[in-house]
Amino acid sequence: MPAPKPKASRSLLVASAALISLSLTAPAALAAPTPSTSPSATPPAKMSTVGGIRLGQPGTQVNLTAGVPVLPKDVTARSWIVSDAESGEVLAAHNAHWRLPPASTLKMLFADTVLPRFPKSTTHKVVPTDLAGMGAGSSMVGIKEGQTYTVHDLWLGVFLRSGNDAVHVLSAMNGGVEQTVKDMQDHADELQALDTHVVSPDGYDQAGQVSSAYDLSLFARSGLQKKDFREYCSTVRAKFPGDTTKNAKGQSVRGSFEIQNTNRLLSGDTDVPVYQGIAGVKNGNTTNAGATFTGVAERGGRVLLVTVMNPEKKEHNEVYKETAKLFDWGFQAAGKATPVGELVPPKGAVGSSAQPGASASASGSGSGSGKGAGSKPVAAASADGSGGIGVALAITGGVLVLLAGAAFLVNRRWPLPDLVRRRTRP
Repeated sequence: MPAPKPKASRSLLVASAALISLSLTAPAALAAPTPSTSPSATPPAKMSTVGGIRLGQPGTQVNLTAGVPVLPKDVTARSWIVSDAESGEVLAAHNAHWRLPPASTLKMLFADTVLPRFPKSTTHKVVPTDLAGMGAGSSMVGIKEGQTYTVHDLWLGVFLRSGNDAVHVLSAMNGGVEQTVKDMQDHADELQALDTHVVSPDGYDQAGQVSSAYDLSLFARSGLQKKDFREYCSTVRAKFPGDTTKNAKGQSVRGSFEIQNTNRLLSGDTDVPVYQGIAGVKNGNTTNAGATFTGVAERGGRVLLVTVMNPEKKEHNEVYKETAKLFDWGFQAAGKATPVGELVPPKGAVGSSAQPGASASASGSGSGSGKGAGSKPVAAASADGSGGIGVALAITGGVLVLLAGAAFLVNRRWPLPDLVRRRTRP
């Protein structure tokens, strides 16, 4: 087994002329099957090969060479993927490109698309049409018609409570649901997330609405390049505006109530402890999708992404338990396991020569906002003190890599919260 390559060497792969040549001739991803919101229990024999040939093969893909720990045997999810968030290397995967209903994990794409468009201090008064068209049984944060909310409030509702009402209000601000769906699909295409077909911005079960563990990891990786995205997805609890009432003096008073993040690896539960180093990202659960989750965690300077879709085992909090097991394996295997594929960068990050499935880069994740414009690395980020929990943020520069004349910005040190120092759950 060859020795693992240093991170710096991996980042320089994007400058390889050989890869440029390959990107011009690489075959397009295999045609995906017709999307379905009721997939069979068997993955398709042929799936997309974006990120590598092995990622398009059904079953578990991993290189268990000497020194690499065995995978946990009790992971029952239909699809999962473990990847290095910084380099993009996929350490292991299981049916990574299986097109499945995503549930509210699709809100990561919604946030990555829409979040940069409105300053967090922007206010909006909710009208009845803003809340029209939500699916029966949708998760809600509790937005009321006639009340005014800041964009900051709305994003807290999206990330902490997975509020479809907050998604619909933000979509209305963005030109409506139809326009937002189009924007999300355009952005998914820019990210080379070709398994994804967007029908609703909130991830609610809709005919034909699908994504994959691979694509959800792309959405998380792109979103985490944004300071506000990181802040919202790592917030454990916050105050949310309530009703406006009159006090004894006849003055209007706006109440508030506490909301808590439903990501159990972040907030904890009776049977799931807070995961050491967890920093987000998003969970989901619907009838057709089952439980879905994408998480990001940092330990020892290593940042990993894990996505888990629809565990067959239906125990309480099973999606978080299986995610934690895959995180544990990933941190033990990182630096030892030979990658089985990669998370590809956005099209615009490597110039017009990048093609779906081309191994253009094993590192970097330029972030698109709305129309695919790359975001710059953040030199510093504000701390979030919601619920008395401080968030320490740090970043180490970026590496500028040139590929075919295009500048590709690579964050070498992701500014993620140091949750190891958070208070333990009582």
